[in-house]
Amino acid sequence: MEFWMGGVSARGILEISHDPASLEEPGFWAVLVTFEGQWTCVRFAEISERAFPDLEWNGIEGEWHSSVDQISYEKYVSEVRAKIEAGDVYQSNACRVLSINSDTNLDSLFSSLLKENPAPYAAYLNLPEIEIASASPELFLKREGTSITSSPIKGTSHTTLFAQKDSAENIMIVDLMRNDFGRICDPGSITTPRLLATEEHPGLFHLVSDVSGKLRAGVSWKEIGQALLPAGSISGAPKESAISIISAHERKRGPYCGILGWVNGDRALLSVGIRLFWSERDGKIHFGTGAGITWGSNPSDEWAETELKAARLMKIAKGDS
Repeated sequence: MEFWMGGVSARGILEISHDPASLEEPGFWAVLVTFEGQWTCVRFAEISERAFPDLEWNGIEGEWHSSVDQISYEKYVSEVRAKIEAGDVYQSNACRVLSINSDTNLDSLFSSLLKENPAPYAAYLNLPEIEIASASPELFLKREGTSITSSPIKGTSHTTLFAQKDSAENIMIVDLMRNDFGRICDPGSITTPRLLATEEHPGLFHLVSDVSGKLRAGVSWKEIGQALLPAGSISGAPKESAISIISAHERKRGPYCGILGWVNGDRALLSVGIRLFWSERDGKIHFGTGAGITWGSNPSDEWAETELKAARLMKIAKGDS
């Protein structure tokens, strides 16, 4: 059983809790929160700095199956646009899950991801009930004392040129994050030090913004979770309306679009659970992909965006990189 992120390795499980209040206790905790809000907090005994082992990945054989086909996904996008036209929501994420029959361990795949698709918030988690190999490019929350920062990604392109829809979507989510931060931060402390920045990632470009703030005195991890989860970038705005639409159209996302990272007292590094493979010990490996839907969305273009986000990692999973 192990957790690895950013060169930090944690082994030797001392405690597993499903209560975020446990994070107030001393120690290094690996944290997994599903999109649906199920917390898993794992306190480890042995913390060290080391590179992840260089393991050989031979690829997964077989066919990946999508939870929805292209026709159904495009209908989903059209229905979200109808909700936007009716004024029920401004933006909502529409996702699908790819699955394949395999009982292969994911540590070798994660080793390959680190080499072939380096990501700033890559992480590996191996627990009795779940294994995750994440190549997440997105920061959900960095905490240093009372200072917190989130860096939502909205906008994906083959090039540095983005559609007007991408910029509008990003700004909507920044506004949502600023509102969420307002529930736990000191008045006047919330800033946007970076807006609509272009970041290059393997095989694509993203629009990224930063939202920062100072936590109010005495705010607990449970309160932070209640204010910020699920992440705005993978739900939508207004968040409650977007979640209602997602629940009506999608299967359970689980760790996909959840949160993965670590907490150690008043320090934390938590990523958004995108670009990740996971296994729930059910003889299958899963991978999620999705797109943010606005009034300016074209259903076929949004399907293409889900394909673009998945293409490079699917190639690595097949061992074709």
